[in-house]
Amino acid sequence: MNLDLPNSIALLSRTPSTLNALLRDLPEAWSTCGEGDSTWTPTGVVAHLLHGERTDWMIRARIILDSGETTTFQPVDRSAHLQMMKEKSLPQLLDEFASARSSNLDHLRGLHLQPADLAMRARHPVLGIVTLSQLLAAWTAHDMTHLHQVSRILAHQYREAVGPWIKFLGVLQCNGHSAPA
Repeated sequence: MNLDLPNSIALLSRTPSTLNALLRDLPEAWSTCGEGDSTWTPTGVVAHLLHGERTDWMIRARIILDSGETTTFQPVDRSAHLQMMKEKSLPQLLDEFASARSSNLDHLRGLHLQPADLAMRARHPVLGIVTLSQLLAAWTAHDMTHLHQVSRILAHQYREAVGPWIKFLGVLQCNGHSAPA
């Protein structure tokens, strides 16, 4: 499937409410758990998503539209979320993520992107030349990766407790254990 921007926006707009419904007001044992030593927690995932809203997706979209291939994206600070986790509670992170996402999607809608815009290119510091269409598709898939990750982290807490049912629980069969970003 090629990028369908309205469909991507529909999915991207649901990530904050999905995380809010799943994580808000859970006991801290759920929001701070991981899949082992030095792995992501649900709170860390939300902080990471918030950091991306502030420093990645729309910033890079503007670079593509304004500068094209003459500009190389700045690398993403893959540990910035760790400081956010120390400074903000999970409810604060959820609220700020929802607000930042809403603002970014309003900005994206306001661009009234056309096929020629989506084909515009810039330079990623690791991946090389990328298009705006690829960036927006990656933003959407990135959200789904982290929603999957949160469900996997939560399910992992009962990995031993489920006993023989483990063979029927696909979320516990996933080999995608997250290393810290």
